Amino acid sequence: MIEPATYWPPFGLTLTTPRLKLRPIRDGDIPAAVEAALSGVHEPGRSPFSNPWTEAPAHELATSMAQWYWRCRGATAPEDWALLLGIWHKDEFVGCQDIGAKDFATIRTVTTGSWLRRSAQGRGLGKEMRAAVALYAFDHLGADLATSEAAVWNRQSLGVSRSLGYEFNGITRAIWGGKAQEVQHVRLTPATFKRPDWNLHVKGHEATAKYLGIQK
Repeated sequence: MIEPATYWPPFGLTLTTPRLKLRPIRDGDIPAAVEAALSGVHEPGRSPFSNPWTEAPAHELATSMAQWYWRCRGATAPEDWALLLGIWHKDEFVGCQDIGAKDFATIRTVTTGSWLRRSAQGRGLGKEMRAAVALYAFDHLGADLATSEAAVWNRQSLGVSRSLGYEFNGITRAIWGGKAQEVQHVRLTPATFKRPDWNLHVKGHEATAKYLGIQK
């Protein structure tokens, strides 16, 4: 049988931390991802996302999630890419950590976003998975900057950012889910990054980097 990484090299990428395994979501993982999202990601009616995807009716959520994964894969190109990494903790799918970039060869900047099922929150997993992609971005991709954003009231996300050394980089006003939202922007550099006391183990980087057109 042909390995999926043969036709889409990022499928061979795996990032391993002391408690987590991160790898691009495959079609066979989608049911577990949908189940995790349906179990609850945030307090009802208080979406922390610019697109309130978690509030879709249950019968629509699976379709929209699958379409999103397929769309991101299909649009992957050196000038614009996004890796949607599933998060496994003790063999259970618990969330997703994204890392993406536009014109990376020139500006060496990545953006990140994530979600974690509520049953897995409050244990430091969100910090661990963000640290994983920051390590991957700086040490393997050769990024100079990692950026993210969160609603100003999202203390959990901003707390993770602060604990890892992100600098707060201004507040803008945007429309999230049809409503005006104050958005806090954050930025992280190799110099400000508060590195964890563990090592990240990476598998499949070379083929992934080549596919994304990245030369460190």
